[in-house]
Amino acid sequence: MDNSLAVVYLSVLVVILTIAAVSVFRQILKTRKIEGSFGKLRKKLEKEKGTTQEYYELGSIYSDKKMYSQAILLFQKAIKAAQEEGEENIAPIYNGLGYIYFIQEQYDLAIRQYKEALKAKPDYVTGLNNLGHAYEKKKLTTQALQSYEEALKLAPNNQIAKRRAESLRRLVSA
Repeated sequence: MDNSLAVVYLSVLVVILTIAAVSVFRQILKTRKIEGSFGKLRKKLEKEKGTTQEYYELGSIYSDKKMYSQAILLFQKAIKAAQEEGEENIAPIYNGLGYIYFIQEQYDLAIRQYKEALKAKPDYVTGLNNLGHAYEKKKLTTQALQSYEEALKLAPNNQIAKRRAESLRRLVSA
């Protein structure tokens, strides 16, 4: 009986350690990939003008690293490059820029960027969710509810918009 308990204990320990090792290994690979892209893009963009996609990718990496001032500059360059290239799908760039302003609690600037994203792509559900969230932070409950309801019209199964809209409806009706 003692022996079987020890075997079960060791088996569970081995499984836990294996899961931990695989998780650590996957994270190392992911980090190396991101750092490789970061290095290549940074070097390339220091030497020459980049494409919309390159500026956007590097801006996103800077955003993930919480280096917001550099990310803002890169997103602005991505917008400028997109306008020069005639790129039509610029909503994610404006959304990324809005996110950075939101994180820095510059809600008015974030709202402006989210609105630009929606101007570029009116059915951009992520932009509507983010706009609603920014309105919530500004205590503009009615506008936030409108944003979430618009998101629900476009994507009825949107869990974020459902949850936030229900919460705001309770606030408005109370």
